[in-house]
Amino acid sequence: MTKACKEKGLDVVQIEKELKAIGETPAASSQDYNIWELGFLAEYILNTHHKYVVAAIPVITEYTQKVARVHGERHPEAIEIAGNFQKAANELIGHMVKEENVLFPYIKKLAEAKKNGTVMEGSLFGTIQNPINMMEMEHEQVGNILEHIKNLTDSYTPPDDACTTFRLSYAKLKEFEDDLHQQIHLENNIFFPKAAALEKELLG
Repeated sequence: MTKACKEKGLDVVQIEKELKAIGETPAASSQDYNIWELGFLAEYILNTHHKYVVAAIPVITEYTQKVARVHGERHPEAIEIAGNFQKAANELIGHMVKEENVLFPYIKKLAEAKKNGTVMEGSLFGTIQNPINMMEMEHEQVGNILEHIKNLTDSYTPPDDACTTFRLSYAKLKEFEDDLHQQIHLENNIFFPKAAALEKELLG
């Protein structure tokens, strides 16, 4: 099973360790994010989810592309999976840049104005709902790409002849999708609505 992977010079023992580590990843936190202060929520999203995405993209890219090269002839879906993941990765990188440089700093300023009782000036983009709408649209676009990958992998079920790298790529893809779902839920359903409500309170 691991012959093709060994031929590509991959450390099968290390890959097995990574597979085991994924299996031991703890379940999603049961924290009540609704009671968290907005500035703290922003830092949590950046340090938990954005950092994960940045670290995971090159790893998953490497695995999916190697699987596509080694197994693409027998499993053409592997080529499509690698291409779709690269598309999702590119979308996410641009998306996070906008969040980190525009939307999140503005939300932090809202939180600071509320905490310190200072006057909050309006933004160049009008109401906060404008960038929120864009972020939510991009969430949906990336989510659709990952849903397509999930379908291509038969819900991340490796084929019977899958080598260790093949199995690891599917496990990593599932981990990536799970993390993105958590992030989208946190932003769309908690972080963004709280920020919009605070802006309305401060600016009318």
